[in-house]
Amino acid sequence: MLSGVKKISLVAVATSALFSAGAFAEKIGVIDAQRLMAEAPQARSAQQALENEFVPRQKALEAQKKDLDTRVKNFERDKATMSEGDLAKTQRDLRDSQVALERRGKEFQEDLQVRQNEELQKVQRAIYEAVRSYGKAQGYDLVLTQGVIYNNETLDITGQVLSALQAAKPATAPAAPAKK
Repeated sequence: MLSGVKKISLVAVATSALFSAGAFAEKIGVIDAQRLMAEAPQARSAQQALENEFVPRQKALEAQKKDLDTRVKNFERDKATMSEGDLAKTQRDLRDSQVALERRGKEFQEDLQVRQNEELQKVQRAIYEAVRSYGKAQGYDLVLTQGVIYNNETLDITGQVLSALQAAKPATAPAAPAKK
């Protein structure tokens, strides 16, 4: 077992070896990843693409729900005067419509989630590449993000990376596809 003095000596030797070997970065930058995700034009473009693709489907689902609600309301109003056959048929039709609407709503949510994940990955990839390119071009040895408790504001390169992202042409939002 090493004594306390020997342990301190070993730590001192190891630390000096690291410093002399240049293991510590000379130029460090810090980025605010959340700000980049919020302000990058690529993120706005991705959001617009999702809206172009999904708002028409969402509006169609809302119209179908409104139609179903109207049919249910009319059924409740008229059921006392309906024959047993009409009553059973209308109840079955309303139930089938409700199930179909719920299924379309679930499909919509699943499709939206998949597309949001795809767009998020594209934006994250663009930000990653912009940070790497900027860091390399400016001679940074280390660029940090999350987990930094404190940093001097002069180390924050978020604005410069954001400018680089803005200079890059964001993908244009695709036209809305045909309704499903």
